[in-house]
Amino acid sequence: MITKSKIKQIKSLARKKYREQLKLFVVEGYKSIRELENAGLRILEIYVTEDSKELDDLKVIRISNKDMQSLSNLNTPPGYLAVVEVLKTDSLPTNGLVIALDAVQDPGNMGTIIRLADWFNVKHILCNTGTVDLYNPKCVQATMGSIARVQVHYVDLNEFFGRTKLPILVTAMDAPSMYESQFPKNGILLMGSESHGVSEELMRSGKQISIPNYCDGQNATESLNVATATAIILAEWQRSIGR
Repeated sequence: MITKSKIKQIKSLARKKYREQLKLFVVEGYKSIRELENAGLRILEIYVTEDSKELDDLKVIRISNKDMQSLSNLNTPPGYLAVVEVLKTDSLPTNGLVIALDAVQDPGNMGTIIRLADWFNVKHILCNTGTVDLYNPKCVQATMGSIARVQVHYVDLNEFFGRTKLPILVTAMDAPSMYESQFPKNGILLMGSESHGVSEELMRSGKQISIPNYCDGQNATESLNVATATAIILAEWQRSIGR
């Protein structure tokens, strides 16, 4: 059983304003909820439909398919929805491999990059204020539970770059190929927005690299999806430093 006021409150978490006020976010899907529960995040409520059984070992609230449709942010609800407290972040990174995002605005790209960070053992992502909110429902969904293992910090990138001792690699279309560059063991990979790439202000923050384009002809694609580009560079970075 779920009340109309509770449905209204949970639905409000689709908006950043209310997520920030309540310090809560929503995650959907059995696997994602299980990942967050295993990671020790504080899950306040778990709602499941009457025919969903995979989370029976947890304390769940059973609701109708109709009510789940009202709660869900997805066209086809998976039958599992949890309300979770936002994560507490540790101090900003001083070593390791770090991703920085300059105004990445698509929540699907953001979530995929978080998942990639988890895969490539990147513990920290730095985002400037123009980057999409970590707890956007589409972003949470795309992380597939990796949100529990990657620290995401919202900072002034220009200010942070001015004081960090970590070397910075900046992605740019016309820069030297990354295969001609030497990757440091510890460093920051700066990725730009889907539309404009890295801003002019941040472009001078470090050494510029690019992914070479092997297409022939005038109809070659102009750019790569930012998440795809992140995956290619992270794979080469980790290969080159021998991890």
